[in-house]
Amino acid sequence: MGLLELSALELGRKIQEGEVSVREATEAALASIAQQNEGNNAFITVLQEQALAEAEEVQKKLSAGELSGPLAGVPMGTRAGDIDTCVAQFIMNKYGISIDEMLNILNKKSGVLGVSGVSSDFRDLDAAAAEGNDRAQLALDMFHYWVAKVVGSYVAAMNGVDAIIFTAGVGENSKSSRAAIAEYFGYLGVTIDPEANSKRGEDIMISTPDSKVKVFVIPTNEELVIARDTKAICG
Repeated sequence: MGLLELSALELGRKIQEGEVSVREATEAALASIAQQNEGNNAFITVLQEQALAEAEEVQKKLSAGELSGPLAGVPMGTRAGDIDTCVAQFIMNKYGISIDEMLNILNKKSGVLGVSGVSSDFRDLDAAAAEGNDRAQLALDMFHYWVAKVVGSYVAAMNGVDAIIFTAGVGENSKSSRAAIAEYFGYLGVTIDPEANSKRGEDIMISTPDSKVKVFVIPTNEELVIARDTKAICG
């Protein structure tokens, strides 16, 4: 079985246990991309040398026990996302809590739950915000801002973008979140078709025909991935 035929969980386990190096996994992905570029009337721009260099860097950190945690990036249901570490230090000193307690707060009691004080479920936040809950609205605004900020950083790094895809729970089902996030991309020439954006959980283009960047909703199947990984674990 090839490396790319493994589930993400199984591949991660092999890397963690040293059966496969990060470079080997990266080389397998690059080889697959090369085959796809030759076989389809499409292309993917790949920074091969940079990818391999970053793979080596990740391997060094892995070998040294310096692994990244789940906090980096956009604030989620209960996770804080990117945060100035000095904030964590201030909270720890002020309230006399340990690093383990601080990490528990950042992982399980922060994000939109911590800001809203309502829920980690975006459906509950939408309902509360509609009823005038300012903290719920603030949590939604924060999430929309951070998604736009992260996407914008990648647009800059790639020197442009051809399409933006919404997926998973919020991306597939929340027309209000999609619309709010898309508003940030006016500078890219993004325009949203309100009627198309009113759909939930469908594979559909929600941008207008004249939008300079196409915007799509593509449903995912997280349950299937979880089932496959569970099967791989249980044998």
